[in-house]
Amino acid sequence: MPNLKQLEVSRQGYGAMGLSSVYGAADDAESTRTLHRAIDLGINFFDTATGYGAGHNETLLGRALADKRKQLVIASKFTHRQGGADAPVLSPRQAVEASLKRFSFDFIDLYYLHRVDLQIPIEESVGELGKLKDEGKIGGVGVSEASADQIRRANATYPLTALQSEYSLWTRGVEAEILPTVRELGIGFVSYSPLGRGFLAGSEVIDPNDRRHQHPRFKPDAIAANSRRRETIEKVAAKLGANIGQISIAWVLSKDVVPIPGTRFIPHLESNWAANDIQLDAASIAELEDVFAIGTTVGERYPEDGLRMVPREPVNA
Repeated sequence: MPNLKQLEVSRQGYGAMGLSSVYGAADDAESTRTLHRAIDLGINFFDTATGYGAGHNETLLGRALADKRKQLVIASKFTHRQGGADAPVLSPRQAVEASLKRFSFDFIDLYYLHRVDLQIPIEESVGELGKLKDEGKIGGVGVSEASADQIRRANATYPLTALQSEYSLWTRGVEAEILPTVRELGIGFVSYSPLGRGFLAGSEVIDPNDRRHQHPRFKPDAIAANSRRRETIEKVAAKLGANIGQISIAWVLSKDVVPIPGTRFIPHLESNWAANDIQLDAASIAELEDVFAIGTTVGERYPEDGLRMVPREPVNA
C-alpha cells in the first residue's frame, strides 16, 4: 500500500465530491451502494470536504461508512470562508468540530486546509491544525492547492502528512516545483481529478446543472481542441486493451502518487480500479506526455474566481 506519512492507504482512493450534486443530481442510496462496493474492491481511503454539498457529503460518508470505520482512512478539508472573501472566518477548530459532528466520528484521519486564505498566513492555519492533531482530533495535517513556497512554510510550522492538488494528463503544472518539493520534504501527494473531471475518461457534460459548464476547459472550443489530444489516449488504450479512463489513471499511478477518482456509478468505479493492473511502458508514457505537454491544454482549469485560490499553471495561448 502507498504511505502518506503514517497513513497506509490503498493504491487509489475515492473522491466523494460528485456524490453531492456537483456534477448533476445525486442519489444517496446509489451513492451508498457505490461506497460499499469501493470497500469491497479494496479501497480504504475516502476523501470529502466541508464544502461539498454544504456538509451533505460528510454526513453521507459518515452514515455510509460507519460499519467499516475502523479499517478506513477518512480525509476531509475546510476553508476559512465558505462564501467569498467577505464571509465570516471559520477557525480550524470550529471546522473540525463541525466535521466530527456531521460524520458522527470522534476522529478524522486526515484534515486539510482546502484553500490557502489570502488574508490568513498559512502558518497560522496549519499551526492550529497541528494543535488539533496533538489533541487527537485528527490524525494528519494536510494542505490543498498550495504553492511550493507555501508548502515549505506550512511544513516548517507543523509536519505535513499530505498535499492534495489537481494532477492529470491535462493538468501537469505541479511537476515544475510542487511535486519536487513534497518529495524532498517527504510529504505524500494526493491527486484529485485524475480523470480531468471526466474528460480524460470520455464523459460528456449533459446535465444543465453540472458545474463543469462554468469551467473554461468545458467550453465548446476548448473541448474540440482538447479532444484531438485525447485521440492519443485512445490509441494507447486500444494497444493495451483498456479504456481511456484506465489509461489516464494508469499514467497518474506511474508517478507514484495516490489518485482519488470519483464516480457515482459502480461500473465506472470498477473500471477505475482495474487501472491498477495496467503497466504503461516508457514509450507509451512518453507518447502521452508529448501530446499533453505542460501548458498545451486549451482553457484554464477553473473559472476566474476559483483561479485566485490555486497556483496558476501555464495555459495555451
